[in-house]
Amino acid sequence: MAVNRDKPDRWKVDIAQSVDLYNDWFMHFAPQAFRDTRIQTTQQVEDALAQTGNLQDLRPELLAAHPTVLPILRMATCPPIARDRLIGLSKASPTLVRTMEGEGRLPRRMPEALIYAELEKVIRIIRTMIDPDIFIWLNRSTPLLEEELHRAATVVADRLCGAVADPIIRNAQERRQLSLIASWLEQRGYRLLPPTERVTFNALLPGTFSFRLNVPVTLEGGVQQVNIPVDVAIMPKTAALGDFPLFIEAKSAGDFTNVNKRRKEEAVKMAQLRSTYGSRVNFILFLCGYFDTGYLGYEAAEGIDWVWEHRIDDLALFGV
Repeated sequence: MAVNRDKPDRWKVDIAQSVDLYNDWFMHFAPQAFRDTRIQTTQQVEDALAQTGNLQDLRPELLAAHPTVLPILRMATCPPIARDRLIGLSKASPTLVRTMEGEGRLPRRMPEALIYAELEKVIRIIRTMIDPDIFIWLNRSTPLLEEELHRAATVVADRLCGAVADPIIRNAQERRQLSLIASWLEQRGYRLLPPTERVTFNALLPGTFSFRLNVPVTLEGGVQQVNIPVDVAIMPKTAALGDFPLFIEAKSAGDFTNVNKRRKEEAVKMAQLRSTYGSRVNFILFLCGYFDTGYLGYEAAEGIDWVWEHRIDDLALFGV
């Protein structure tokens, strides 16, 4: 039974209410989420500066021992250098740079001598482009002051957070959405399984739910099997043996453009689930923000239903 996808006459009203809800959250809570992340990042920058002798001891050995320092060094230059721009300027190994930034480690199969040679290329560019207006102690003989260090770390942290502002906001919104779903379910007697009680999706007991559960699916061709993450899996209290849980994907968006770029993601996930488990799969979206009629129409055509955050009680219509 469809709940919202078959009622296009309500879509525009729901869209307007959802946009208002997201904007209110953004104005009141997003700045705090960003500030909290900036405080944590400032500490990380200060730690990185300490590891490099406050940028006075930049050596391949140090960068090899602390690969996570590299993104911080990129933001310490004037102008800040994007990752691929650093690769182009330094002519360093793309594999080395991307592994350090993406995984926080060195490539396992790259010889140590080659790693040090490539890191020297990176350091040469960083040294040349260090921002003298931020790291004012580098070209003077007087001692570094504590407030100067903290000020420099804050500036670099701002740059780092600015580069990933959207993920910071998106992660904060996702945590809030999952917390809201948990509160709604717990008020109705459902129990959240703690991480120590991780079970497979088909072993959930009636009246329980879990966050970020992996569900194995078979890819096209029927040979390779992979796990796909599902934000929420809820086993209804009335479930019988063999019933499937309700799968929920929490989605939020701060503009209309990005959702239409990403709308195929949910359709692919639904197709993989149904291809593996058949029509018993019940997969819905939990929406807050900028989801227009184009997005909703696309998801409805793929057989995907949804619950609006501002009408969370619609969850009950899906059997929970």
